Amino acid sequence: MNINKVKEELAKKINQRVVISVYGLRNRVNRHEGKIFKIYPNIFTILENGEEKSFPYRDVITGDIKIKYV
Repeated sequence: MNINKVKEELAKKINQRVVISVYGLRNRVNRHEGKIFKIYPNIFTILENGEEKSFPYRDVITGDIKIKYV
């Protein structure tokens, strides 16, 4: 998987609800639920409760972020 494929996949799903799981240090997992909002060259954003949160594509590729489409 490369960055361009991740961008294409997310661009097709703009305004679709997603659950983003961010795997951090010490086995901590943060979950964010919202709609895919915008696609940028290095990041994508979701809209969660009226607040825009950004995530880098590289973390999707490395597995630090998992995206589940709802």
